Amino acid sequence: MWEPEIKVGTTSSAPSHRAPMAPAMPGGRASSSYGLSVTDDKDARIWERIKDHPCFSEQAHHYFARMHVAVAPACNIQCNYCNRKYDCTNESRPGVASVKLTPDQALRKVLAVASKVPELSVIGVAGPGDACYDWRKTVATFEGVAREIPDIKLCISTNGLALPDHVDELADMNIDHVTITINMVDPVVGAKIYPWILHGHRRYTGIEAARILHERQMLGLELLTKRGILTKINSVMIPGVNDTHLVEVNRWIRDRGAFMHNVVPLISKPSHGTYYGLTGQRCPEPFELKALQDCLDGNVKLMRHCQQCRADAIGLLGDDREREFALDQISTKVEFDPSKREAYRKLVQHERGDQLAAKLDANKAVKSLGSSRTLAVAVATKGGGRINEHFGQARELQVYAVSRKGINLVGHRKVEQYCLGGLGEKATLDHTIVALDGIDILLSSKIGDCPKKRLAETGVRASDAFSYDYIETAIGALYAAEFGGKPAMPTALGPSN
Repeated sequence: MWEPEIKVGTTSSAPSHRAPMAPAMPGGRASSSYGLSVTDDKDARIWERIKDHPCFSEQAHHYFARMHVAVAPACNIQCNYCNRKYDCTNESRPGVASVKLTPDQALRKVLAVASKVPELSVIGVAGPGDACYDWRKTVATFEGVAREIPDIKLCISTNGLALPDHVDELADMNIDHVTITINMVDPVVGAKIYPWILHGHRRYTGIEAARILHERQMLGLELLTKRGILTKINSVMIPGVNDTHLVEVNRWIRDRGAFMHNVVPLISKPSHGTYYGLTGQRCPEPFELKALQDCLDGNVKLMRHCQQCRADAIGLLGDDREREFALDQISTKVEFDPSKREAYRKLVQHERGDQLAAKLDANKAVKSLGSSRTLAVAVATKGGGRINEHFGQARELQVYAVSRKGINLVGHRKVEQYCLGGLGEKATLDHTIVALDGIDILLSSKIGDCPKKRLAETGVRASDAFSYDYIETAIGALYAAEFGGKPAMPTALGPSN
């Protein structure tokens, strides 16, 4: 079986066990982490606005954390893929939370998290209902957070129906990032997704409901664009319902100034209690999602690192820490200490430059080979742009495509945690093998012989030889070894075993 060659004697030291600190841009030049090489004033201004937002910048998600506060349970539409739950701890999807919070409780929790999670840069209201429909609670929460932590970013996620009524207030509160879920621009398609809406104290159903929702969503997007607020559009890919239609959605949002388009797969299980889950609507396969994303690429910047977070998610994307901050474990009076956040950002500034340089070098090397071959590489990472997570602890894997175009993050795969103390590990690995369909190589900081052998039998080559290397550096070395005749050498020394 193929195994990368290991060379002892490395060129860079390994970081600490947790997510390494992160990249600024050398010489004041911002990176291409949102799809552009930042070479002019407009690009530089955009970079300044997104560089610390993990959902609006691919690069930022390696270093910065977000926190969703579940203060907005009320909702004004019904989606066939949604079933809101307020006491759910075991489902990982939008619309669920372990507990509803009042604005005062949310503020107390934010202060506790900010004191212990220096990576925290964004506070968002993403439900479990709709932030614009449950507006008073959203506003009260943001006012409290802005008063106590004035430098933190505030953002909302909304279905867009009530959005036009609050755009001016959003701008007045300096909310610079808004996400709208838009799944259709044709009411006939929309009627298959939305059974009803509540608007103007009336309940609408069918095509009429979808038409009103569509018009309000487009109006809200146009108003946000006029106010200079960066808008990300989320679209749920539903096979046989709107999968081909999302090309048209992409065109509409591009023409109305959307900053980013995030196409996510339908999550549909009978246990979720959604209409689609109970009626057997299938979810898209990973290759179907990637094909659609590739089709849309080049119009609006695509987000490919979305985790489809819960309404109470806390931490780096893919490393949810919500259970560490149960409300009953937080003191009634929290003293916020900003020093850890300030120190972390200084370290991030340094590491970001190193990581960007490594990424540029790796991409240059891959492109210079001129190979027509491709590789699909899955990576276990806790953040920092490094291979720094044990395979047995991973709950999701980032997926990179490598070709003559370079090294590109193209998505992620949800997996079940393998190391369970010997209980259920075979079944868990079976699930992971299915999730790794189409993957050539798996990289992690450590992997046992048993899962490595099982993966090899399915055609997935697993290696922990590049523990704590930058992701692109390791992938570039592997690609060169595979198609360029150069040995693959790690550049970072991980912890001794």
